[in-house]
Amino acid sequence: MTVYTTIDSPLGELLLVGEESATAKGGTALASLSMPGQKSGAVVQGGWIENADAFAEIVSQLRSYFEGRPTHFDIEYVSGGSEFQQRVWKALEVIPYGTTLSYGEIAAQIGAPRAAVRAVGTAIGANPLLVVRPCHRVIAANGALSGYAAGPERKQRLLELENARPTASSSS
Repeated sequence: MTVYTTIDSPLGELLLVGEESATAKGGTALASLSMPGQKSGAVVQGGWIENADAFAEIVSQLRSYFEGRPTHFDIEYVSGGSEFQQRVWKALEVIPYGTTLSYGEIAAQIGAPRAAVRAVGTAIGANPLLVVRPCHRVIAANGALSGYAAGPERKQRLLELENARPTASSSS
């Protein structure tokens, strides 16, 4: 069963979509976290059930994050995406709080050739779990923010919240 809720955040309203899960903390695996105006963001569908209580654990972790407490999210996700997207998304999940990597560094981490940087960017752009799968921590090799599905202003705000700095090798 698909459930959803919306919450206010420093980035604006967030739409959380999930599936019931016997193994997830709080009983809900997160399928999507999106924002209004986001490219390819989720939109509430007929048949979905609004249930704020189903997201209590996830919301608690998000609130801690937005209060500026460094955190590693402990959230079960609904799997999806191609094999390549899953490899890229796994690489995103291990970028430490407060650091950034370049698209080239992500390509190298997953064993993709340097020429795959655009494909890595496309996979990152398809990430359905903004904030919790931290695609905002990926920047261009020259330090520019580059793309973010929810807009560059929100990417900048997230990086400022984390006091993010490029890693020592973020020159690739």
